[in-house]
Amino acid sequence: MTKSRGNLRLHSRAPTIIAALGLLAAGCRGQVSADPPFHLVPDMDWQPKYRPEQESAFFSDGRTMRQPVDGTVAAGHLDADDAWYRGVDSDGVFVARVPGKVDEKTLARGQERFNIYCAPCHSRIGDGKGMIPRRTNWLAADLAQDRLRAAPDGQIFDTISNGKNTMPAYRAQVPVADRWAIVAWVRVLQRSQHATAADVPPGTNIEPEGANP
Repeated sequence: MTKSRGNLRLHSRAPTIIAALGLLAAGCRGQVSADPPFHLVPDMDWQPKYRPEQESAFFSDGRTMRQPVDGTVAAGHLDADDAWYRGVDSDGVFVARVPGKVDEKTLARGQERFNIYCAPCHSRIGDGKGMIPRRTNWLAADLAQDRLRAAPDGQIFDTISNGKNTMPAYRAQVPVADRWAIVAWVRVLQRSQHATAADVPPGTNIEPEGANP
């Protein structure tokens, strides 16, 4: 009776054992062969695709890497407002003023971004005597000089965006709104370096501490 029950258990497991042995055998390549392997599940082993710089038999010029269709605009990058995104008007002339609202929040943001990206060369007061020029032969412009005080805001924005002379472009690091905020802060620094008594609000005590009455 015991032997019979053992045979029943063996017979009930036989399909599972056979299936396992079959899967094990299917996973073995066996002898080295020049024939391509047989893929039960090819997945993405074969794909109709081109690799960079690969020749194309489909296009008449043979090029795989194609230029975008004329008028193509990346999603979210229409940037149709020339004044805001490029600092120029419809005639390509630099705009005179920041094309947006300038308030205390804008100036605070401009000061923060200026101190991060601009102060290492131009210093925090914009006199061109930052840490880098003082330790190297790098020349940085004095932002309060007459030429830059007379420059339109769009020109300063363009310089921040695209660089000039030894100054690199910062359009990749600094978003558009932050570039305009920096322009607004540069105007504050310029005003501070050329302030007069007329710029002081009425009733403000401008006498230095300890001065005789």
